[in-house]
Amino acid sequence: MIPPLSTRQPAVAALGGGHGLAASLSALRRLTNRLTAIVTVADDGGSSGRLRQEFDILPPGDLRMALAALCGDDEVERAWANVLQSRFRGEGELGGHSIGNLLIAGLWQRLVIEADVIGADAATPDEVSVVVGQEAVALATGVIGHVRLHPSRPPAAPEAVEAITTADHVVLGPGSWFTSVIPHLLVPDLVEALIDTP
Repeated sequence: MIPPLSTRQPAVAALGGGHGLAASLSALRRLTNRLTAIVTVADDGGSSGRLRQEFDILPPGDLRMALAALCGDDEVERAWANVLQSRFRGEGELGGHSIGNLLIAGLWQRLVIEADVIGADAATPDEVSVVVGQEAVALATGVIGHVRLHPSRPPAAPEAVEAITTADHVVLGPGSWFTSVIPHLLVPDLVEALIDTP
């Protein structure tokens, strides 16, 4: 039997990506040690985009930020957070890559986000264009009419589904609506878990 919430720390599942999820996790880790981060992995800009293109992997940047946000406040944990976030300088092959991204880079598969954008080209404001990639969708001008993932029905990690269905609280966002929040709602198993969780 699970003890009542009043006598234990709450279980929290936090969904999002990028800076919004990192900010949520930084605050939530001060409230509970029963915290699960469910991270959007559609980033294709910067270091993540370069690693994704070169190695055909899921982008590590949003996960790296979540891991750094979950590090504690003591000197050793802050040092690890700083190591994960630090970037190589210069114009060479490693220039701009974060150490954390390189540590995570070997673990991923591929997931792509795309959107239908009305008026992406100012010369044809009523035309619908398909914009592909997290960075392109996040920076798209015009009106985003529809967002989808490829593959269209990606599986959710069983651990993510379990974290949502057993959570006392679920946090969705903050973050870029189209690239950090909505992608979670395009994964059928996550949607079902969000609907079913008490």
